[in-house]
Amino acid sequence: MAEGLARMLGADRIEVHSAGVEAHGLNPRAVAVMNEAGIDISKHTSKRIDTELLNRADYVITLCGDANDRCPVTPPHVHRLHWGFEDPAKATGTEEEVQRKFREVRDAIGSRIKRFLETEL
Repeated sequence: MAEGLARMLGADRIEVHSAGVEAHGLNPRAVAVMNEAGIDISKHTSKRIDTELLNRADYVITLCGDANDRCPVTPPHVHRLHWGFEDPAKATGTEEEVQRKFREVRDAIGSRIKRFLETEL
């Protein structure tokens, strides 16, 4: 979700790449709530962190769980940020409650990206 939001909100201002310490499949609930926001992430793929890409990055932003602790060491020029969102894939409850959690996290990530674009760049 973060990659799709950052690409839309950052448009021509930033280059966005998404990767994780583990590769997981695309969550259909994430695809659905992003479609609600007018963003198609259905073609996105889950990728593992690429060391070469890390070395070229200006910023590395981790989002959930222990990603910050498990992220490889980055060169000194890379700004590391951890935003610490709940992982909506771990939400429990009715389908409606789980979808609501995905929407909450989507909206929170979007707000944080907007603030980042306004203050960091």
